[in-house]
Amino acid sequence: MVDPYEKGMFKQNPYAAKRDCLGKLVVVLDGKIADRGLQLITPISRALAVGDIHELIVTDEDTAGPGREVNAIAYVGFFEVLQGTVIVTGDEIKIGKLTVGKIAGFDETHMSNHLNIVIKSEKRRTGVELGLELEEIVLIK
Repeated sequence: MVDPYEKGMFKQNPYAAKRDCLGKLVVVLDGKIADRGLQLITPISRALAVGDIHELIVTDEDTAGPGREVNAIAYVGFFEVLQGTVIVTGDEIKIGKLTVGKIAGFDETHMSNHLNIVIKSEKRRTGVELGLELEEIVLIK
C-alpha cells in the first residue's frame, strides 16, 4: 500500500475547504518533558469523530512537523470531540479565548486509546500555566 504523503505525491495541501472541529476540554494537564521523543507521522491530516477524546501537547521546537521527532513538550490537556471533521497541520487551535498555536503534526504512541495532537507555539506552556479550565471550548480551524 502506498501512502501519498510519504511518497511526496502532494505538492500542496489538498484540503480546499473543511469544517471546524469543536470540542470541550475534559482534562487539564501540568507537566513538561525536555526529551519526550514523539515521532510525528508523515500524513498531514487525521479524522476526528464525535465522542473521541484526544490529547493536546505543545512544543516550541522550530523544526516540529510531519515526519519529525519532537522532544521539548508541555502537556496541555485532553478534549472530547463534539463536532467531527478532518484536522490538518497548520490548523489553528483555540481553547476558550486563548489561541494556543498551530498543529505541527500527530503522534500515534497511544493509539487506539487517543491521538497526540502536537501544537507548535512560541512558548511551551502547560494547561495549568495557560490558566485553562475544564469544559472550555476547543476550536480547531
